[in-house]
Amino acid sequence: MKQLVHRILGSLALMVGVFAIASCASMGSSSAEPLLSAAGFVSRTPENAKQQELYNQLPAYQLHRASYKGQVIYAYKDEKKGLAYVGNEAAYQHYQQLATQQRIANDYRMAAEMNQEAAYGWYGAYGPYIGYRPVVVHRR
Repeated sequence: MKQLVHRILGSLALMVGVFAIASCASMGSSSAEPLLSAAGFVSRTPENAKQQELYNQLPAYQLHRASYKGQVIYAYKDEKKGLAYVGNEAAYQHYQQLATQQRIANDYRMAAEMNQEAAYGWYGAYGPYIGYRPVVVHRR
């Protein structure tokens, strides 16, 4: 049984890794921003007309890869705050590691919650489970 659980969790982790490698991964703004900042991305607001034009071309809440002066850069547009998170290849690799760790932790949490619910249902089959109560024998 444990081998099956480890095999399933390993498969989930592999699938998460495959999806995380995509260069234009779409993500929710609330979960991405702290990870991007922790990974070394820098928040920038457009300061001139050229930057504003580039900012407007980016779809919101997606991580994009581009080349600038021979270097690979990554940009993530937060439309609500009016800024973009910009990072290099090292920051992107660090972000991928952090995102994978967060997904795995969420998977473990979800599995633990499911196990708890399943265990409660099992015990509930014999009546309401009220926990362990030791039997106290009074001897005189």
